[in-house]
Amino acid sequence: MSLFPVYPLYDIAITRALGSTVWDDKGQSYLDMYGGHAVISIGHTHPHWVKRIEDQLHQIAFYSNSVHIPLQEQLAEKLCQVSGKKDYQLFLCNSGAEANENALKLASFHTGRKKIVAFKGSFHGRTSLAVAATDNPAIVAPVNETDNIDFLPFNDEAALSDYFAKNGDQVAGVIIEGIQGVGGIRVATDSFLQLIRSLCDKSGAVFIADSVQCGYGRSGKFFSHDHSGVNADIYSMAKGMGNGFPIGGILIAPQIKASFGMLGTTFGGNHLACAAALAVLEVMESDHLIQQAADHGQFLMEALDAVPGLRNIRGKGLMIGFDTDDSLKDLRKHLLFDKKVFTGTAKPNVVRLLPSLAISKPELEQFLGLLVESVEALSGVQA
Repeated sequence: MSLFPVYPLYDIAITRALGSTVWDDKGQSYLDMYGGHAVISIGHTHPHWVKRIEDQLHQIAFYSNSVHIPLQEQLAEKLCQVSGKKDYQLFLCNSGAEANENALKLASFHTGRKKIVAFKGSFHGRTSLAVAATDNPAIVAPVNETDNIDFLPFNDEAALSDYFAKNGDQVAGVIIEGIQGVGGIRVATDSFLQLIRSLCDKSGAVFIADSVQCGYGRSGKFFSHDHSGVNADIYSMAKGMGNGFPIGGILIAPQIKASFGMLGTTFGGNHLACAAALAVLEVMESDHLIQQAADHGQFLMEALDAVPGLRNIRGKGLMIGFDTDDSLKDLRKHLLFDKKVFTGTAKPNVVRLLPSLAISKPELEQFLGLLVESVEALSGVQA
C-alpha cells in the first residue's frame, strides 16, 4: 500500500528531537525555527511533558466522554489561570479545523443565523465549514461551497462597517485570525479587532477568534487577539496546545448556552491529550514562556531589520514573517539544505519563523548568524 501523496516532501526523515533541535535518520542535526507549523510550544520531548504522558499511560489512556474525566476539569481550571479567561466554558476536540468547525456551528446555533464573515488571506482548516471560510479556492471541494460565507478585505474597517450596515442582522459570526499564519504573518490591527467586537455587540453576532496558530502564548500574550484589549465570544485553539500531541478546543463565553447533542466528539479530551495539554500549561507557567516569547520576539525582529534583502519584518512574539528580494527567493531552501535550519514559507516570497517558545537566546543568535551567511551566499551582498 502506498501513501496518498497530498504534500510535496523534502527528502528528509526526522527521527529524533530535543528542545529546538531535530535529527534526521543519518544523524544530521537541524535547528528548528518552525516548530512543525507552530505546534512545538515548550520544546521537543520536554521531560515534564514526556513524564506526564508516560504516567498517564500507566493509569488509563482512553475512555469515552460518557463518564466524568477529572483531567478535563483540571485542564479547564489551568487554562483559566494561564489565559485569564474567567467564566469561559471549555469544549475539547482533536485539531484546529475541528475547533473552528465547532466554533462556526456554535455561532449559528446561538444566533439562529447562517451568514459567516471571514477575511481575505484566511486559513481556518480543511473540514467542511472551516475550509469554506478559508480563502483558498484550490482546497475547497464542490461539496464545501456555500453562499453562507462572505469574504471581506483584511484590516479594512470601512468595508466591514459597510457590510454590517447592510447585513448585520443576518450575521451569525465573524471569524478572524489575530495574526494570519498561512496568509503570510499579517497582523490584525487593534482598531480592526475592536471594530469587530463593537459590530458583533450591536448586531448580536458571535466574535470567533481563531487562535489555532497565533494563540497559546506565541504572540507574547496568551491569545494574539488580547493585544487589542477586547474579548472574543469564542476562541479556537490547537497546535501549541499539546506540543505535538493531537488536541484542540474552544473557549466559549458564558452567554452561549449548551444543550445535549449540540456538539460532540469521540477522542476529544481523552486522558492522554489532557495530560499533554496540562504539561504544556505547567511548563509555560513555571518557565514564564509567554513573557519570554515577547522578549525574544522583539530581539529577533530588531536583528532581522538589520539584515539586507529582508523587507517588511512583521509579527508579534515568536510569530514572525518577512518578505525577501527576488535574489533571495531560494532563502528557505538554502537555510534548510546548506545551513540545516527549518523555517516556514508563504507565497510569494515570505519566510515564516515559528520556533518553540522555549528557544534560547543563543539559539536565536545561532540562527541569525546562519541567516546572514545564507543571505550573503545568495545575494553576493555583505551583510
